[in-house]
Amino acid sequence: MIEKWGIPVRPITGRAPRTVYVYLPQAAKARPEARFPVLYMFDGHNVFFDEDATYGKSWGLGDYLDETGTPLIVVAVDCNHRPPHGRLSEYSPFTFDDPQFGHVVGKGRRFMDWLTGTLKPVIDGRYPTKPGRESTWIAGSSMGGLMSLFAVSAYNDVFSRAAALSPSLWLVNGRMTGMIRHAEFAPGTVVYMDYGSREMGGHKGMLRCFMQAADALLEKDVRLTSRIVPNGDHCEACWEEQIPFFVRVLTYDRE
Repeated sequence: MIEKWGIPVRPITGRAPRTVYVYLPQAAKARPEARFPVLYMFDGHNVFFDEDATYGKSWGLGDYLDETGTPLIVVAVDCNHRPPHGRLSEYSPFTFDDPQFGHVVGKGRRFMDWLTGTLKPVIDGRYPTKPGRESTWIAGSSMGGLMSLFAVSAYNDVFSRAAALSPSLWLVNGRMTGMIRHAEFAPGTVVYMDYGSREMGGHKGMLRCFMQAADALLEKDVRLTSRIVPNGDHCEACWEEQIPFFVRVLTYDRE
């Protein structure tokens, strides 16, 4: 079951409601007493429904979770669609200049402060969550992938696991790697990170940025799963195909 409701992201877009999608596993209805881990996701409009997706193609994540019976709550928040670069600004921890996008003021920390300080308490109060750090995860693609790395680094007291698909590391010139190197990671932090092989030539220095970020995570003793997706592209259809990989990494546990 997927619920949709609105909540304002006041620190960034004021009182205008933002759509939140909440997926509840089938087990929540069958076992009302049960509690579940929570995966927070960026670009919520692209996660579940084709009719809501920017380019008419979503990840169809709810279908996969239903088919596999994965006991997981997913909270996916719509992005900032305001011009000129609302999404880029909201999903960047850093202010940057780019020939294509111009000057972009990074508001990623303000968004994460809202997500952890305002949205998460609402979710924990309304749904059968396991609210602790060990059961609170985050994931996204592109700029959402960059934000997932930022979240697990700067808010490691909240998020224990993250999935960063095709993270836009190239836009912020190695600053994400620097943040990782200075971050404090609790033992057992888990990160999944991938990039499509067809993407590598699209941005100058992308392979170098990817390798540096992976090295920095390993140096911090993060449990990293890193992949170059064969013939992978920068699109929802490709990210949908990676769902079994990153969900398995996020939910994997070995006693």
